[in-house]
Amino acid sequence: MKITLTTQKKVKPDFTKLGFGKYFTDHMLVMDYKDGKWQEPEILPYGDFSLDPSTCVLHYGQGIFEGLKAYKDAAGKITMFRPYDNFKRMNKSAERLCMPTIDGEEMVENLKKLILIDQDWIPTAPGTALYIRPTMIATDPMLGVHPGHQYRFFIILSPVGSYYASGLTPTKIMVEDKYVRAPLGGTGEAKCMGNYAASLLAGDIANKRGYEQVLWLDAKEKKYIEEVGAMNMFFVFDGVVKTPALVGSILPGITRDSVIKVLKSEGIPVEECRISVDEIKENVKKGTFNEAFGSGTAAVISPVGVLGIDGEDVVINNFEMGPITSFLYDRITGIQYGRYEDKFGWIVHVN
Repeated sequence: MKITLTTQKKVKPDFTKLGFGKYFTDHMLVMDYKDGKWQEPEILPYGDFSLDPSTCVLHYGQGIFEGLKAYKDAAGKITMFRPYDNFKRMNKSAERLCMPTIDGEEMVENLKKLILIDQDWIPTAPGTALYIRPTMIATDPMLGVHPGHQYRFFIILSPVGSYYASGLTPTKIMVEDKYVRAPLGGTGEAKCMGNYAASLLAGDIANKRGYEQVLWLDAKEKKYIEEVGAMNMFFVFDGVVKTPALVGSILPGITRDSVIKVLKSEGIPVEECRISVDEIKENVKKGTFNEAFGSGTAAVISPVGVLGIDGEDVVINNFEMGPITSFLYDRITGIQYGRYEDKFGWIVHVN
């Protein structure tokens, strides 16, 4: 792999005021696909791409991405959390959008080299990490609705703090009953760019009404809970943790899978099933709606304190983080940062 190091390193931001996705490291990894095969990957200084105005991704949205994190402990040991699973999911997204797949194991090794080059960008304060964004776009300069023949895969790195400015303060989420994110048979289970563009209008409306996120319902009946724009959802009803089943319109979250495996290992009852808005309302009436939280790479575990349903706010657990939510945040971040033993084989060492 060709490596070109920058001669002008950036001034690093204040690592105590990072926010999310605002700053980017000195280098990036780029690999092009042409003539039916991937070319040699290259690490080079972070910089602009030059794209023809007719570039395929700009007109037809043939683009996918992933998100994962790297961490550094006080001794300088660098790790990643489940990177092989991210590249497996990326390949499934690629297949759904008629894009070429990549060698995930080889890419993890290439990613290690990139992280080691920019390792001084990894923040170490609690709740911080180096966010990793692998992306693939169609780069053919052409107009015409058909799969591209040329692609660019790239990885950029960003030191990040909490995804939500409020940190672990419970979020307010609005159940969206007009717009939909993805129908069955669509691209809901792929991590593609169009899914996020489709979510923006409802998200903007929710923000103006005082909510941080939208909770999507199924596209057919607008009855069953699906996911939040940046998270999979979990509910605790009468001590049982429930999460929407992966029916084809929901992103199969890697943190979601981690939550389920941790719960099962601790003997905490967890079910993957269809969850209706009516079931939520019924548990509210019975007083058995104990907790709600989201899971995702960016926020890891995010407690939900309010659900906006039919124009009314349902306050969950007195707008406080519940015990199961708290346990999961502590356990999963503890595995990521090395405070707890990794019994699942999720941690990949970089150095």
